Amino acid sequence: MQQTTSSPVHLGLPVEAPVPVEGCGVCAALVRQREQAREEFDYSAVTDADVELRNHPHGRRS
Repeated sequence: MQQTTSSPVHLGLPVEAPVPVEGCGVCAALVRQREQAREEFDYSAVTDADVELRNHPHGRRS
């Protein structure tokens, strides 16, 4: 059996949750989905909502 070595994995700090744009219905709906997912301990859905918020076309924000 051949032994392989690999470099250690370095993970960065978690990304902060995106901030919704005030007055945007899509952002507000995504925030509600994210909060419901958190309450249900569905962290995959929380991440999905965060990705959609980040990609929602209001330009880059935190």
